Amino acid sequence: MLNENIKNLRKQKGLSQEEFAIKLNVVRQTVSKWERGLSVPDSDMLLSISEVLQTPVSVLLGETVQEKEAEDLKAIAEKLEVINLQLARKNDAGRKRLRWFFILVCIFIVVGFIIAAAAGSPYQDWDYNDPELAAAGTILHGMEFVFVRVAPFVLIGSIVGIVLTCKRKR
Repeated sequence: MLNENIKNLRKQKGLSQEEFAIKLNVVRQTVSKWERGLSVPDSDMLLSISEVLQTPVSVLLGETVQEKEAEDLKAIAEKLEVINLQLARKNDAGRKRLRWFFILVCIFIVVGFIIAAAAGSPYQDWDYNDPELAAAGTILHGMEFVFVRVAPFVLIGSIVGIVLTCKRKR
């Protein structure tokens, strides 16, 4: 909600991300991250944003204002904390999905190697004078060739991905 409010109010004021960033003394990428919901401004920055956009902080945070009151910094900090927690949960869920994807890729590759080793390339004993068997054997050989050459690199990359997506204790 905060990200959409910042974006909509910025556009209503006719400011580009670059112009808005200059007024706040931040880089354009920071504004972009706020508007995409990848990060949230801290409470001091939120006050600066409200001044630049000439709107109360409560409107930025999604509340409708009935009368002009002084913003309670503690309430703002609590709302920002909730937003940060939601962002952290979203990032954790994405990290977990990515980690499980890497685990499944590793399992697929290991099972593929086990099947290839157990099968022992039976197509090599086929009669290649038969055009259908020749085509099928060539396709199977090509698939096995590519799998054996590419899979080790994908396996190593997936293992690195698993390690990088592990949640570290701070």
